[in-house]
Amino acid sequence: MQKKIRIGILTVSDRASAGIYEDISGQAIRETLTEYLSGEWEAVYRLIADERPQIEETLCELVDEEKCCLVITTGGTGPALRDVTPEATEAVCDRMMPGFGELMRMESLKYVPTAILSRQTAGLRKQSLIINLPGKPKAIRQCLDAVFPAVPYCIDLMDGPYLECNPEVISIFRPAS
Repeated sequence: MQKKIRIGILTVSDRASAGIYEDISGQAIRETLTEYLSGEWEAVYRLIADERPQIEETLCELVDEEKCCLVITTGGTGPALRDVTPEATEAVCDRMMPGFGELMRMESLKYVPTAILSRQTAGLRKQSLIINLPGKPKAIRQCLDAVFPAVPYCIDLMDGPYLECNPEVISIFRPAS
């Protein structure tokens, strides 16, 4: 029997974690994944402040203890002094996947010239893929639409669970075998 697929959703936001406003970015990730994925999966959600040690600790927990095959973060990718999500991601990853950040910035530049300020990245920790997304729900969807076609195959290559997707919503790529 295959275990339920677990996907981490991590929102990094001082204000949302303090209850100043609702975490609509984390909700946007969950809603997008619910549309993309046709198989059963479970969201493992965390909401934390922009503190690098806490981000690193939470990423490690989601991968090492919660056994998430995919962790998607939102927030903390800009040029502000407290935006440290990419540094935390790099610190806990075994290998980086720079193509994800490159593609997300290219996609975002179609909509806003300030996309060049974004520092999103992606990396691999053990058998998990960690992807940093921007904080705005509209940008989250644009970036996920761009990179998600490669995500299931990336997880396949790491001997992770098989992600089944809804072809009417997202066209993923797996080479013919």
